Amino acid sequence: MSERAHLLIRGGRILDPGQGLDQVGDVLIRDGRIAAIGPSAPSDAQRVIDATGLIVCPGFVDLHCHLREPGFEHKETIATGTLAAARGGFTTVCCMPNTEPPVDSAAVVEFILRTASALGGRVLPIGCVSRGRAGKELAEMGDLADAGAVAFSDDGSPVADAALLRRALEYSTTFGLPLVEHCEDLSLSHEGVMHEGWVATRLGLRGIPAAAEEAAVARAIALAELTGAHLHIAHVSTAGSVDLVRRAKERGSPITAEVTPHHLALTHEAVMVGAPVLSGVEGSESPGGLAYDTNAKVNPPLRTPADAEACLRGLLDGAIDAIATDHAPHAIEDKLCEFDHAAFGISGLETALGLCLSLVHDGRLDLPTLVYKLTAGPVRAFGLEPSLGSLAVGAPGDVAVFDPQAEWTVEPERFASKGKNTPLAGRRLRGRVVATVYGGKVVFEG
Repeated sequence: MSERAHLLIRGGRILDPGQGLDQVGDVLIRDGRIAAIGPSAPSDAQRVIDATGLIVCPGFVDLHCHLREPGFEHKETIATGTLAAARGGFTTVCCMPNTEPPVDSAAVVEFILRTASALGGRVLPIGCVSRGRAGKELAEMGDLADAGAVAFSDDGSPVADAALLRRALEYSTTFGLPLVEHCEDLSLSHEGVMHEGWVATRLGLRGIPAAAEEAAVARAIALAELTGAHLHIAHVSTAGSVDLVRRAKERGSPITAEVTPHHLALTHEAVMVGAPVLSGVEGSESPGGLAYDTNAKVNPPLRTPADAEACLRGLLDGAIDAIATDHAPHAIEDKLCEFDHAAFGISGLETALGLCLSLVHDGRLDLPTLVYKLTAGPVRAFGLEPSLGSLAVGAPGDVAVFDPQAEWTVEPERFASKGKNTPLAGRRLRGRVVATVYGGKVVFEG
């Protein structure tokens, strides 16, 4: 990581949809904060980045990732996760609490913040809803909030007890923090390993119906409306879920939601190696001729093209507030096994931008909306510090510079993340981060 210096990012297309800013010009960062923006910003810069022909935007904000530390450092560490984030243009990440020990005490929150403080990115811990993520009794939510948690979740372990979820929502209003729910009815998804559809039938795999998510979304929304609490729906994946969120928002309910790049751009066909996984990407045929790709096993599962299209519509019409990666790195042995026994999850920080830009290049998503959903959108969804995800003068000097036309091949072995698990290996993507600046320091330059 370079030392902090006055930095000028010159001649790029400055895109900050949260401020309605779209112009060609310069961004000056001084003493770690945005100092000036303009067609020709006054400069006493000690370093210059030439951004001619590139997009200059606020550093991306990820509301949902798994950094694995403490407890699973063989899969990822806070250090490798923040480096992967920087390579993907992310300067702020919110890490989920399914660690060992889980983030159910102030001590673990403080450990994460302390460990991340010297690294090249901002890490915001999400605390547990229940002790040990066991769904039996509430965690000390007040202690977690006081220690620096920005939200509460038992992600990966949905809160099955409706009464406990109601109490958690009630308590969350005391601290003004969102409760993030992984919506899954385990009685419906039990032992399922992929979306319940024709691909699962063809491959002989147990399916997870869309109703498993939608029933849980409906229940969570009802409880949020009952309590007046801010509910955030994690990784929406079905058309029915998008519609439920949209209708709740129309009623004025305090609901926000996120969608992942893979649920926008991939479908359940990605489980079949050799099947097309998304449009607009070269290299849809994978070598080896295998019938199952455990790297496409994720929870919630990749759904149908109609579901992916509904998620995209929700992103465009405001039903879905943010794009979040659900970065879930795993060791090779977690995926190099039978499909039924493979871990759920995709390592997504370093491919998020390229995957989302495939929708821009197809003309299905405009670039300002994409940037908004990666910057100001997530900040507003969680109620984070408003200066994040912004290039306003005085805001932290967090900037992503990317080339929307740069073509590259996904090579997982070159990931900064310890998790090499991606169904995109060997695919050609168009659009890549050129530089990431965190607090005025260049933390990645490609």
